[in-house]
Amino acid sequence: SLASTAITCFTRGLDLRKGTEDVLCPANCPLWQFYVFGDGVYASLSSICGAAIHRGVITNAGGAVRVQTLPGQENYPGVNANGIQSQVLSRWASSFSVTPGTKDTALEAVGRSVSTARPSTGKRPKKTLDKKAGNKDCKADIAFLIDGSYNIGQRRFNLQKNFVGKVAVMLGIGTEGPHVGVIQASELPKIEFYLKNFTSAKEVLFAIKELGFRGGNSNTGKALKHTAQKFFTLENGARKGIPKIIVVFLDGWPSDDLEEAGIVAREFGVNVFIVSVAKATTEELGMVQDIGFVDKAVCRNNGFFSYQMPTWFGTTKYVKPLVQKLCSHEQMLCSKTCYNSVNIAFLIDGSSSVGESNFRLVLEFVSNIAKAFEISDIGSKVAAVQFTYDQRTEFSFTDYTTKEKVLSAIRNIRYMSGGTATGDAISFTTRNVFGPVRDGPNKNFLIVLTDGQSYDDVRGPAAAAQKAGITVFSVGVAWAPLDDLKDMASEPRESHTFFTREFTGLEQMVPDIIRGLCKDFLESKQ
Repeated sequence: SLASTAITCFTRGLDLRKGTEDVLCPANCPLWQFYVFGDGVYASLSSICGAAIHRGVITNAGGAVRVQTLPGQENYPGVNANGIQSQVLSRWASSFSVTPGTKDTALEAVGRSVSTARPSTGKRPKKTLDKKAGNKDCKADIAFLIDGSYNIGQRRFNLQKNFVGKVAVMLGIGTEGPHVGVIQASELPKIEFYLKNFTSAKEVLFAIKELGFRGGNSNTGKALKHTAQKFFTLENGARKGIPKIIVVFLDGWPSDDLEEAGIVAREFGVNVFIVSVAKATTEELGMVQDIGFVDKAVCRNNGFFSYQMPTWFGTTKYVKPLVQKLCSHEQMLCSKTCYNSVNIAFLIDGSSSVGESNFRLVLEFVSNIAKAFEISDIGSKVAAVQFTYDQRTEFSFTDYTTKEKVLSAIRNIRYMSGGTATGDAISFTTRNVFGPVRDGPNKNFLIVLTDGQSYDDVRGPAAAAQKAGITVFSVGVAWAPLDDLKDMASEPRESHTFFTREFTGLEQMVPDIIRGLCKDFLESKQ
């Protein structure tokens, strides 16, 4: 029998390559985060595991699902079922259905909150933990930010070290598992050791035992900001595409402000957890700058990222639940993904050869790509420029910070009609649309849509855009010459150039363009 592929909570129908595929959904996916479109037949933009729970094929305990690719549809309905509200979608290029997978081809991911279960060979493998590799199911780069202030004192500082040591051991540190480092927060932050220094639990345990207590004010905000900005570099051992996590231990209360540090951490794609021990006393609370500091510092104020322990004594039972949180890859909402960390500008041909009705199809194509991304003030951003001989910025990256507003702005673009000067339009967009976000954290993409020969040179302006760090995808329709399209596209040109004879063919390209964007994103980002 075929082994099934372990997927994540967020794998979408359009991520699968085969017509029929057996997949394995992990346990404990966060229901409120699922994007599901349709009922029974789901748009391929939907999360597979979300659709399977919606359909009643599996529960939130995960399990085996068979996914069948189906053609696109008009009108996917929005229906509430099994705790998931699916959304309405008017049209999409491809769909899928879900049915129960066969048990012998899949190993149930029983009650584990980790993101993947190993695909099975049909026989249940014996649990072999390759000691050096560590726990491969828990991929995370974790900084423990420990409290070294006078608040905690020497004795509780030692208990804190014991607890951190137990967490480190249970995580299963190893070359292919979690990596950890430690920073001590006191008057000034001190990085005690980096992610790259140790790759076994034994070495980490020894390093933790050796830590000396510093004392001083608990300037946790300062330490959190420093850690978010400086700790997770490739030189210091951070790994590409693996969640970055800071676990802040607080005994009592911080002496400085955590809100700004929390914002910086989110901008850097770091997931902040706060473990608070021993509630602050009433006198102490009078000195706290902001009683709601935990909610403002954590990655998301949804209950998942804050953790309380009554005292430092008898903490063993608190180790495992914390480790499970740290290994829940899917819940790391602050990690940078291609869906929440890109700027996409659409350069739309408004020349007279397009015509009003085809122009509507172009806008629908633009909407369908924009729909796939998590647009927000700290997430992805979308802009649109229409061109003929002239250029008109329909909206810039900073104009709209929600998906609804972006989609409504796209719908309201009015067709210009006129000539075709694509080169000028690329230069205009590089300067005016990408200029203001050039130093921002997101990766920049330009999608050029044209239906004909440009009257000016496209090669120079496209090369300048690429030099400015913009990845260019060219999408041609009808009479757009292939040479022009290839000259505009980023390398490798084959995978960044798209062409269709008819405007109705645009829809089929959407999944491939989204995939291409994500592939470029992953290859560029740490």
